[in-house]
Amino acid sequence: MALFCIRIAIIHIFLLLFLTSSDNYGFLRGVTSLGINYGQVGNNLPQPEKVLDLLSSLKLTKARIYDTNPQVLTAFANSNVELIVTVENQMLAVLMDPQQALQWVSNHIKPYFPATRITGIAVGNEVFTDSDTTLLASVVPAIVSIHGALAQLGLDTYIQVSTPNSLAVLAESYPPSAGSFKTEVSGIMSQYLQFLSSTKAPFWINAYPYFAYKDKPDEVPLDYVLFNPNAGMVDPYTKLHYDNMLYAQVDAVLFAIARMGFGGIEVGVSETGWPSKGDADEVGAIVDNAAAYSKNILRRQLKNEGTPLRPNMKLEVYLFALFNEDMKPGPTSERNYGLFQPDCTMVYNVGISALSSPSSASISDLASSATKDTSMESLVYLQFMIFLTFHVFMRRPY
Repeated sequence: MALFCIRIAIIHIFLLLFLTSSDNYGFLRGVTSLGINYGQVGNNLPQPEKVLDLLSSLKLTKARIYDTNPQVLTAFANSNVELIVTVENQMLAVLMDPQQALQWVSNHIKPYFPATRITGIAVGNEVFTDSDTTLLASVVPAIVSIHGALAQLGLDTYIQVSTPNSLAVLAESYPPSAGSFKTEVSGIMSQYLQFLSSTKAPFWINAYPYFAYKDKPDEVPLDYVLFNPNAGMVDPYTKLHYDNMLYAQVDAVLFAIARMGFGGIEVGVSETGWPSKGDADEVGAIVDNAAAYSKNILRRQLKNEGTPLRPNMKLEVYLFALFNEDMKPGPTSERNYGLFQPDCTMVYNVGISALSSPSSASISDLASSATKDTSMESLVYLQFMIFLTFHVFMRRPY
């Protein structure tokens, strides 16, 4: 019994350290801008220079692109826009080789940095759930090689390396405290999390509450997925209240990471959005819902909000997407996630231009409500520790 109590105390101390250490909050603390995904799968999109003008007019200072397009990297030089660039999935096997990774960084990153504010490299996209399972064996070695190349060139302190994941990487996500990764990826996931823990890079998740609603519109409340006022749900184990699905999904990832034995890893949303148009069977893909989702995301970002599990830690979110992209394959919805048409006219007005008017009363009201109660955060962490301790000693399968 005495040994049992000692183990309980040790685990409590360990969890307290890795969940609440200020060092674990990384570079995201204090960031107030909303990020945007700038896809380019279209034949009628504006030139990068015009895109930069659009972002500047909206006061958006963070963007993610899905390649290392030299036209974009050149156009964004000497601007205040921070860029996350992407290594395409088909390059992963090649970039496992440290020499190939050094050459890639030397050719695709170094010539543009620091004039172009490249802050992150996404190595692949949704590799852990890709139908090409051979990619999974390549992703961590490629990530390590690219980070090593950045270190060789003295860039590793400025540019973080990670890979965005689909929410499908989770075996369980409801309730959030049940969050766990699929067993088939757990081995490589552990290696990946070890890398993130050692480099303080974020775990990125592509999370789309829209898909949950589309698949089960009779079971999933629309207001819950749109961030509209609603009763929400309470996690039966942590007693945390969730008024929207996105935050529940993020916290499910945090629990899954903790179950793998890691703490202090930042979780950010690399993609989220809602289509303004869809096929007949794509329930909910309409302009009104898309506008509501994007507007409510914006309002939450202006409050510097965190999730219920980390209420004092602002959640980094990148909206998908800047433009409707007419050459994307798949259902109609895939070509209609944009806030803007290719001619830079709005698909719908979410009030994002209000960012350019910081003196606006509504914006300042939102900002003033961003203060959080630190005692609540401590209580949340305590609940989390007790929950995990219980499962460790009861040997409950995850």
